[in-house]
Amino acid sequence: MTQNSRFNDKVALITGGTSGMGLATARRLLDEGASVVVTGRDRARLDAAAKELDGGDRLLAVRADAASLPDLDALMETVRDRHGRLDAVFANAGIGMFGPAAEMTEADFDHAVDVNFKGVFFTVQKALPLLAADAAVVINASWTMHRGLPIGSVYSATKAAVQSLTRTLAAEFGPKGIRVNSVSPGYIDTPMFRGAVPEDETDALRAQVASGRIGTSEELAGVVAFLASADAGYVNGQDLIVDGGLVAAVAGPYRLATAQD
Repeated sequence: MTQNSRFNDKVALITGGTSGMGLATARRLLDEGASVVVTGRDRARLDAAAKELDGGDRLLAVRADAASLPDLDALMETVRDRHGRLDAVFANAGIGMFGPAAEMTEADFDHAVDVNFKGVFFTVQKALPLLAADAAVVINASWTMHRGLPIGSVYSATKAAVQSLTRTLAAEFGPKGIRVNSVSPGYIDTPMFRGAVPEDETDALRAQVASGRIGTSEELAGVVAFLASADAGYVNGQDLIVDGGLVAAVAGPYRLATAQD
């Protein structure tokens, strides 16, 4: 366990916790003292993640598809039986859906919306009866809702939807003491990123980032841990962009001409 024990005696749920940002966040919260519930659709990957996390009695791995309401109902019942409450939720489960708008099929559209929007909405809705009075919800959005990406029409729209959801749920749940925020990761080195981006294109993406590098899942996990902790007790309805300056800053060396007398 790390020296920081912000989550001692806290219970956290992380959907899509078998790899990448979800797995790193589960590890971070376990290190800070939390009891953690992680979910994933694939039993083998879930078991592998649980073995890697090695959380003992403080880790519970539940097979659940975030797009399936019966799975979510069963998940929350399992959490209720094991812990009785939730202090933090990281609604992280999502898929990438990229391609020209003209090539998106109805099946593509429905799948992206089912997982990235419907799944997030009903994860939070069904977790609500378990949320403690000072609980925190963090939703995984994306930098693509802040800046147009030519091949991201459907994906970006689902992420814009969950960021709008962040604001409205913050307003709705605020009187209960529950905070709702989102994170918008930029280029983060995850299995999903490596699967979507050919290796020979990574340098071109890195060059777009003011910090000059691709981010890590551990860096994103640190931001989620902050938003889920009492350190962010007066942060509500916000989106925190974790992108190394991709959205806000111009990358690369620029020289301004100096006027001569």
